[in-house]
Amino acid sequence: MAKTDFRSVDQYLAAQPAATRAELARVRAAIQKALPGAEEVISYQIPAYVVGGRRVLYFAGWKEHVSLYPIGARLLAAFGDELEPYAVEKATLRFPLSRPVPAKLVERIARFRAAESAVPAKKKTGAKKKSGKKVAARKA
Repeated sequence: MAKTDFRSVDQYLAAQPAATRAELARVRAAIQKALPGAEEVISYQIPAYVVGGRRVLYFAGWKEHVSLYPIGARLLAAFGDELEPYAVEKATLRFPLSRPVPAKLVERIARFRAAESAVPAKKKTGAKKKSGKKVAARKA
């Protein structure tokens, strides 16, 4: 793909082939419906949605599919069999262009990602505190 410098989601969509553009518009509408207060931005040269200062969901168009990112273990576990008909690899969910993108599923994924991103990540430490002193964590 040629180097791009998209400044808006409209500009990104306009650069896509017609078939891909139509499905991307469905994805965009589903995300906007699910996250009405989200800020729409371009990040990594693809559309992204920001909620509470965090990027929660990205989407992109390709020759044979439309992708959503990131798809993590918790989302996979929560949606289980619903994602079975679609390819999921390396935190990417791929919807083939051979059939319409399931807008209701995209809405639910968007809401899930927004809720998931709202929870602060737990910091991992190699030591535990006890009475103000650090104690080495036990290894099982």
